[in-house]
Amino acid sequence: MTDSSTQTPPALTAEQVLADLITVLDLETLEVNLFRGVSRDLGGRSVFGGQVIGQAMVAASRTVEGRTPHSLHAYFLLPGDMAAPIVYEVDRIRDGGSFSARRVQAIQHGRPILSMIASFQVPEDGLTHQAPMPEVPPPELLKNTNVLIPEWLAAAGEVHPRIRASLTRHPAVEFRPVYPWNPLAPDVTQPRQAIWFRIGQQLPDDPMLHRCLLAYASDFNLIGTALRPHGKSWYSPDMQVASLDHALWFHRDARVDDWLLYSMDSPSAQSARGMARGLIYDRSGRLIASVAQEGLMRHTETKHAGAVKA
Repeated sequence: MTDSSTQTPPALTAEQVLADLITVLDLETLEVNLFRGVSRDLGGRSVFGGQVIGQAMVAASRTVEGRTPHSLHAYFLLPGDMAAPIVYEVDRIRDGGSFSARRVQAIQHGRPILSMIASFQVPEDGLTHQAPMPEVPPPELLKNTNVLIPEWLAAAGEVHPRIRASLTRHPAVEFRPVYPWNPLAPDVTQPRQAIWFRIGQQLPDDPMLHRCLLAYASDFNLIGTALRPHGKSWYSPDMQVASLDHALWFHRDARVDDWLLYSMDSPSAQSARGMARGLIYDRSGRLIASVAQEGLMRHTETKHAGAVKA
């Protein structure tokens, strides 16, 4: 990806951004077990990992009937090329009495950029418990990032055009951080954060669509949590940062067009890698999903903020 040019494309409305995201997730069927998707530029140097995970979930779900996804485990193998389509190849590993497993390879230029296994289950009742939701202010009392970002940019002074374009791009997901933290001038703080998020427009009543969009949104902010105690962020020019893997467990159905709380922490960083975990709750306190991710956090003198080659 090249730096932003002086020609700024017209800003999309929130409705257009959401419609475009749903279009991106609606893969083209090429053949049995074979699908193709396109990408959108979110301001990084490669395809956003959450997009590839979301599309891989869509591909896997189109080979399963009567069962809902309960977990996925994915490895990011290569940076994705935003200018090229992504082909998703699904391997129907197993269809048992209660569970189905699917392996998905996301392929560009003849090489896999992501490898994922997802598991699906026939709905059934069972024993129930959950961790309680943290006590935090409701989203109505917090600032949206589209309010915070101009403040962060003003405080930072001169900002690289690519980073400015990335921060000011209208996302399909709305975020309201409980503990705001300027990624352009990061302080040293605790390796934890909590963020309310939602899709800002009403969605169809399709549980699979909501789960695929939850998978998409779950890739935001995790590795940033592991960078916080070091006073670094994705935009630090002396850091090379990339997601290495991603695991997600779906516990309960929820709507992603209503506010969800993403409570994250990082128990460890070592060997140029940082580990982050997250719990996602709905407004009533129900635990919706659990997430874990490891990311590359390599200190380098090369002045390319957010580089993604691992």
